[in-house]
Amino acid sequence: MRRVVFLLMSLWAVLQISAPVFKTYDVCVYGGSASGVCASIEAARMGARVLLVCQDGHVGGLATSGLTATDINKHSVVGGIAEEFYKRIYSYYLAEESWHNQSREQFMESTKKRTFSGKNDSRRMQWVYESGVGERIMKDMLEEAGVEILYNSPIELVDGVELKKGKIKSICTLNGIRIRAKVFVDASYEGDLMAQAGVSYVTGREAVSTYGETLAGIRNHGMIKGSAFLENGQLIPRLAPTLYGEIGEGDKRTQAYCYRVTLTDDPDNMIPLRKPEEYDPAMFEMVLRRIESDGKSELKDVITFTPMPNRKTDTNHLDYIGGSFDYPEGDYQTRKEIADEHRLYAEGMLWFLGHDERVPETMRQEMARWGWPKDEFMDNGSFPHQLYIREARRMLGEYVMTQHNIEGKRNEEITHPVGMGSYPMDCHFVSYVAQGDSIMIEGGIFVPTKPYQIDYAALVPRAEECSNLLVPVCLSASHVAYSSIRMEPVYMVLGQSCGTAAAMAAKSKCSVQKIDRDSLVARLRADGQILEYNVNTKIK
Repeated sequence: MRRVVFLLMSLWAVLQISAPVFKTYDVCVYGGSASGVCASIEAARMGARVLLVCQDGHVGGLATSGLTATDINKHSVVGGIAEEFYKRIYSYYLAEESWHNQSREQFMESTKKRTFSGKNDSRRMQWVYESGVGERIMKDMLEEAGVEILYNSPIELVDGVELKKGKIKSICTLNGIRIRAKVFVDASYEGDLMAQAGVSYVTGREAVSTYGETLAGIRNHGMIKGSAFLENGQLIPRLAPTLYGEIGEGDKRTQAYCYRVTLTDDPDNMIPLRKPEEYDPAMFEMVLRRIESDGKSELKDVITFTPMPNRKTDTNHLDYIGGSFDYPEGDYQTRKEIADEHRLYAEGMLWFLGHDERVPETMRQEMARWGWPKDEFMDNGSFPHQLYIREARRMLGEYVMTQHNIEGKRNEEITHPVGMGSYPMDCHFVSYVAQGDSIMIEGGIFVPTKPYQIDYAALVPRAEECSNLLVPVCLSASHVAYSSIRMEPVYMVLGQSCGTAAAMAAKSKCSVQKIDRDSLVARLRADGQILEYNVNTKIK
């Protein structure tokens, strides 16, 4: 008998070693994005035992990986933990020792044209900063809240979620760790946890007819005069030979991704730009076509340098147009290959703009000033670790945010606001398409908006699909609405709101659909979330 017991105990020990199980948490947040950080902090502050599962070795997502010229259209609608983060940024840069090669006054003057100073002194908020500084502050906030963090643990893409009667019992990571929790939050950019939990979602673009949105579907953004072919007669790489549908029809294509690289013009902190080993100038023929078509000669007409502290930049518009389509539902190997292609494109485009003799000399001379900063992304060759996934999956939840909500219509449908957005509806180009002796730019949107509310019902799945999951990033929205909502400060606000709801659901032992939503809204207001906007009211 003793031998049988011993053998059973040994077998159990082996099973435990081969598939380690973390203790049960009240809340498990999957995804180390800024949204995931805020969700974790809020749930922990409310007394929940919280685990933050990061897919890589960092926290903060894009907000600590190059996108540090924060897309805030109205700072007055950013409150709660997001506001606290930006206040800490403000305080950090008040210290003289935070400035290494310029003064605070010099920097603030340099950034006025791009970010309207990037700060608000009355609220003591600053939303332009260095990536490394942002990540250190987020780590401090997580530690202060008592959040446990599990790094380098992406979810298994096959059988990664254990479900029972529409409820997530546990998730399993690629490194074999199984995590149990009462409530889960999927704060990843891809929505892998959501998808494996059996929650309905979409990718790509709805047709105009789906929700009656005038900006939906395939769109002609404009034409570029010039051939779609290289001198050898081949089509320019990543250029579509024909339009793939009628204007206004839906499809599965996503807007362009990029890396928001950080550059510096400080020679004491600079690594020179390098020519990629696989450099192919043909990849940048469309960049050249646009330069020639527009007759532009300044570098800012091609890429956007927004000044960051200590003579660095947030560099935008290194968009790899047409390169993102297979990313949202790709496996990890596919996604890595796509991310590597985007890195090659970004590094190659910077080299192209600085060295190709077909590029105007003024552009080449300006590009020659810049290089990689020695003190950023030191574990990744001074290159950002997070690809800018502007859009992947979008949940089909209790309520779908659409263009009508962003335009201030159907306000009566927003019964329990949990955050606000204010950025323009902004979709980067989807494709270049051959059109006779011209090239169509397909898919762009840029339409200003006024601040609007986001309803809690857009953050929860349908009750019959999953009862203990919240989704603040891949939330329930049409492509058009998502093009405005998709900004990091909004993700942060919605992350906090999901953290609040998750802690409430765990404590009350009810589904995320059945929590007291009036109490949720009241708690959010008490914690500093801004849920209404009045143009005549100045928030301090």
